[in-house]
Amino acid sequence: MTKAKNPEKVGVSLRTLFICIIIFAVIISAVMVYFTFHLSRTFAGLSDATEEYIDLEKAAYELMDASDYLTEKVQRFTIDGNTQYMDEYFIEADQSKHREDALEKMSLEENSAEAFSLLQEAMRQSLELMKQEYYAMRLVVEAKGYTDYPAVLDDYTLSAEDAALSSEDKMRRATELVLGDSYYEVKDLIRANMKDSLDSLEELTRSAEQGAMDDMKTELIIFRIAIVIQTLGILLMIWLTSRLGISPVLQAVDRIKDNETIPEIGANEFRYLARTYNKMYRVYKRSVERLNYKASHDVLTGVYNRSGYELLISGLDLSSTYFLIFDIDDFKLINDNHGHEMGDKALKKTAQVIKNNFRADDYVCRIGGDEFVVFMVHADPENKKLIESKVNQINLELADDSDGVQAFSVSAGASHGHMAADATALFNQADKALYVTKRNGKKSCNFYTP
Repeated sequence: MTKAKNPEKVGVSLRTLFICIIIFAVIISAVMVYFTFHLSRTFAGLSDATEEYIDLEKAAYELMDASDYLTEKVQRFTIDGNTQYMDEYFIEADQSKHREDALEKMSLEENSAEAFSLLQEAMRQSLELMKQEYYAMRLVVEAKGYTDYPAVLDDYTLSAEDAALSSEDKMRRATELVLGDSYYEVKDLIRANMKDSLDSLEELTRSAEQGAMDDMKTELIIFRIAIVIQTLGILLMIWLTSRLGISPVLQAVDRIKDNETIPEIGANEFRYLARTYNKMYRVYKRSVERLNYKASHDVLTGVYNRSGYELLISGLDLSSTYFLIFDIDDFKLINDNHGHEMGDKALKKTAQVIKNNFRADDYVCRIGGDEFVVFMVHADPENKKLIESKVNQINLELADDSDGVQAFSVSAGASHGHMAADATALFNQADKALYVTKRNGKKSCNFYTP
């Protein structure tokens, strides 16, 4: 059975990762835009359903109002015989036709079939009732002896019984026809159908609104899920970017500061850079190690000589390096008073004590006579206290003559590479600081300040 590969060891391409991020962002954004658009459409549908209900309800009320208007006019006409009411009745019935307009408006709505059917029944009943109203108006015309009246009333002939009635009885009979119980029974049926029509419209609208609300709830849930997925995706991408890119870089910086190889982890691109750096680092290390010892080291003291100094200064990152110059105080007097053999011992002791007080990664060089240089690599500019303590410790050990070497001291000058444009400027800065130390009593350290 083949073992699954560990992604930490295999690595992931940053290019592939960012392509995936872009694709993921586009997909999630598209989904969110789609559902935003769909939510807008659903909301618009909900609004349209409400508007449709309002229009249909208005049409139903218009039909009811028109029917009541006709009833009012015919009743007034039968009571006092004023032809104005008859004229207004026929203007509504033959010209304004609000009932017919209301029915036509409702017939145009596809979803209102049931409500339309109920209104049609109400309209049919209203038209049947109009025959009774026409007959009643005919009675009034006969009772009052009117000759100017709508021709449609000629279609209604009074029964022999009604024709034999007196004018007052004809008026009374007309009033009974439009104000009696039978008339209002039909009116109640018309109102019941209209009410049922309104109830049907309300139920239709409520159903449409509920459906729209259900759709909106579903879409909002999906929209929230998309937001959660997008948030988790963003967090995942941040974690992957940190894991595969930022964290390896930070670790690499720390390793470089410690003058070590960097771990080959993270994204494939960074691993490639790490492998290349490590290869160059090892080549550099081997090159330094393979330097001819005699060519790069001082025979007397064992530290780097002038050639080694030149090699180091050309390869180090001076911007993060403290450059220190040490000079033995009154070295000529040691040679003159105690002989050159004692002078050589003083030089060897100085080199050894300096090496012992600095790190293994720091470099100690003898660049001539009694002058030594220390490259304190990867050092913070604020390490002045540390350097001062090292110089004091060096002088404390050099003052111990129990090893048979004449007690003596050293003076030092220091400058940090971030203040110098090149190696020459850095040397001159440290040399100036050394001069200040010599002038101010020796046996200490001064730091270059612009």
